[in-house]
Amino acid sequence: MMREKRIARALLSLRLGVFVVMVVWSIDKLVNPEHSAQVFEHFYGLKGFSFSAFAILGVLQLVLVIAFVAGVFQRVSYGLVFLLHGVSTLSSWQQYLDAFNNLLFFAAWPMLAACFALYYLRDMDTLLAWDHR
Repeated sequence: MMREKRIARALLSLRLGVFVVMVVWSIDKLVNPEHSAQVFEHFYGLKGFSFSAFAILGVLQLVLVIAFVAGVFQRVSYGLVFLLHGVSTLSSWQQYLDAFNNLLFFAAWPMLAACFALYYLRDMDTLLAWDHR
């Protein structure tokens, strides 16, 4: 029993850590759509989005990360967070080629590992998780 509690606490800490990053990215789309437009164009090759499109994306992402941090629909919410962060991490591949001038981009990899661990061990992520109340 003690082992399960330790695992649940560790997974909760990962969930909270990933949430902090994801919620800031969500809010950024709402309060700084110009930055979001630059990111979408530079990293994803997508341009022409209106600021209202970023507001919609920001709200949808905010709903997702709130579901994620609350442990709601873990298979879906954890899976989507893992997928979104995976796309974000891989789309930055050029930054990794110039590693020493882009060191902060490498922080995406341990976060991606945390997203994978949370998805893979979601049935053990029970502490403060709606799906396990």
